[in-house]
Amino acid sequence: MEEEKKEVSEVKETKDAKEAKKGKSEGKKSFLNENSLEIITVILLGITALLTAWASYVGSIHGGNQATNYATSNNISSDGNSLYNSAVQTLSQDMSIWNTIASYEVEILYADSVKDNAAIEANVWKLQWFCEDNITDDMAAAIGYDSEKFNDGNNDTQDILNWLKDDKAITSPFTQEFIDKYFEEANAKLAEADKVIEQGKEDNANGDKFSLVTVLYSVALFMLGIVGVFKNTTNKKLVLAVSVVCLIIAVVFMVTIPLPTSGGIFG
Repeated sequence: MEEEKKEVSEVKETKDAKEAKKGKSEGKKSFLNENSLEIITVILLGITALLTAWASYVGSIHGGNQATNYATSNNISSDGNSLYNSAVQTLSQDMSIWNTIASYEVEILYADSVKDNAAIEANVWKLQWFCEDNITDDMAAAIGYDSEKFNDGNNDTQDILNWLKDDKAITSPFTQEFIDKYFEEANAKLAEADKVIEQGKEDNANGDKFSLVTVLYSVALFMLGIVGVFKNTTNKKLVLAVSVVCLIIAVVFMVTIPLPTSGGIFG
């Protein structure tokens, strides 16, 4: 009788041990049960929705900056073109002035060669007054014309004759370097316009990238939205895993895209 009781007790202990082991095993597997899956899905839905809104917001700022930069670039280009046209007119005018100066120089040099003092004085006078009213500081510096010295009333004719012996006085100042100075301001404006348009292109590209990020977030939202449709837990886990992968890819891609340089909360 005692042996039977002992056997019954041993069977009972073995059964209890198996049930405890089974319960312990089920406890280990209970982390992703139905309730946990629902909570995780809801949390991920909220996070993804916020990230989608953020990506759309930043993308719209990039789009606004693009339009602003394009308009600004057009305005700057217009100013640059106006300056360029003005520089062309000024260059043409200064070339005409130089031609007149050169003609007086030729007359003076010829008169000096034939010792015609009256012609020398007449053409020196013409040169003085023409340069006084027309020559620019840059051109005067380029040909070595000293407006103060040559118009101080102290031996001006001889000063001009001495000046004409210098090759710089009778050589055209319109070298490439000298001509480029006329267009410095215009070129600076056009370069600024190019810089602004490049920023606009960059904003356009970044805006497109944020649009792609929004699409990836939308895919993740869709996958998270249909998790509850599946009855099988394994299928739910599979769809949830795919949505998490999409979410991670979108986040990683988004953080590599530069934020707008201006607009909205970015100043």
